[in-house]
Amino acid sequence: MLTLVTGATGQVGRGFVPRLLAQARPDERVRVIVRDESRAAALADRGAEVVVGDLRDTEVLGKALAGADAVVNIAASFRGVTDEEMRAVNRDAALELGRAALASGVRRFVQTGTILAYGVGRGRPLVEDDPTVPGGPMWMAYPEAKAEAERGLLALDGLDVRVGRLGFVYGEGDPHLPGITRWTATQPATKRHHLVHVADAAQGLLRLLHAPGADGRTYNIADDAPVTVLDIHRVLGVEPPADGPDPDPWYGIASTDRIRRELGYRPYFPTLWSARDAGAL
Repeated sequence: MLTLVTGATGQVGRGFVPRLLAQARPDERVRVIVRDESRAAALADRGAEVVVGDLRDTEVLGKALAGADAVVNIAASFRGVTDEEMRAVNRDAALELGRAALASGVRRFVQTGTILAYGVGRGRPLVEDDPTVPGGPMWMAYPEAKAEAERGLLALDGLDVRVGRLGFVYGEGDPHLPGITRWTATQPATKRHHLVHVADAAQGLLRLLHAPGADGRTYNIADDAPVTVLDIHRVLGVEPPADGPDPDPWYGIASTDRIRRELGYRPYFPTLWSARDAGAL
């Protein structure tokens, strides 16, 4: 089995690919596509095949997919880019990758999404069959593009697509958690965010990749206990957030019941506090 991974040198990919390589059996190979070969040197040393080039280059994409049995699409564009770039990478490139994978004979495709794609809260934890309802404090081109990519990929006839919707990823030096304060500084102290440690994001994606019978299924991947903005600011040691009511207390809070029941997922770090106490932030 040959698995192609995109976004291998990004924050989620750097947690996922080493674990995929560590679990690989003798007949399993891992290939990554990267724009900067030097950033993949450590992965090459561990046995990954490296294809250098842009995911949006047809020739490079064909080379990367040659002989592949599965694709794990982690590539994403989120911070510091225009809305057009977010749509180009998170939607257009994902859909083109799916179509090219299907044409190349790839059997399985794992798409990495976000729980922000649900949009506004529903007065309860979000479940995988909930439709997207645009809106909410973090609705932007990123979750919109991710949601559109999911719908397009799942509609491809003949390709086994499974989607993992991640909570807010943090841990192992990932800068996302300190960066969240750009939003939380103006949010109520009681506002909750649903996080997932990078080790558990990797665990969830690995389960999606290897699970039989998960084709066409979407799974939320998050930890066991959402934390408040006040909790996050205390862990980071920054100024307390604003006070006041939360207008949508269920925004971005997702149920992990499906992935626990169907795929046996159990977080290594159930809460932000357990990761902090383990020195895994």
